[in-house]
Amino acid sequence: MAKQGQTANHSLDGLTEAAREAAGRSATGKGLPPVHLWNPPFCGDLDMRIASDGTWFYLGTPIGRPALVRLFSTILKREDGKHFLVTPVEKVGIKVDDAPFLAVEMVKDEDALGRVLRFRTNVDDWITCDADHGLRFETAADGGIVPYLHVRADLWAKVTRALYYDLVDIGEERVVDGHPKYGIASGGAFFAMADAEQMREAL
Repeated sequence: MAKQGQTANHSLDGLTEAAREAAGRSATGKGLPPVHLWNPPFCGDLDMRIASDGTWFYLGTPIGRPALVRLFSTILKREDGKHFLVTPVEKVGIKVDDAPFLAVEMVKDEDALGRVLRFRTNVDDWITCDADHGLRFETAADGGIVPYLHVRADLWAKVTRALYYDLVDIGEERVVDGHPKYGIASGGAFFAMADAEQMREAL
């Protein structure tokens, strides 16, 4: 077993098989495995990386099979700011440049609470934006705003630039804690993007 700081010795085929077996342990045989219930020993870091554009790399080579990326994404877990692939018997560390997912598509619906935004990730998960799956907005190095969507547990999806502009178009001003904010309403919740005056100047 690898110690902290060492590299785990895995083949892609072996990891794929472990991920498939883990997926089969979900309560229904469908959906996401219960990685939050698994606390196996740490087996070292794996030479796998998720780039900021959502591309997964193994040994420096892009993983070109979307189904395989989807499979690995189902056993992804974040603990103490680090990302791991987890099965019931082992945990291996991977590198994530930014967020592990991308939000690549957005649809707008209406319900009793008003507007509801639904986002599709690059691994084809659909996430309804609400109080449990909110938006947060970070300031980029160039001063711009980068939105992130909460996917599950401590995992986030970076919202693409094109969708960011769509969000700006449907944003609105509200008073939050006595301060006027510009933000996004969805699923009965409001997610502040920036000070209203700052957005008015930018727009």
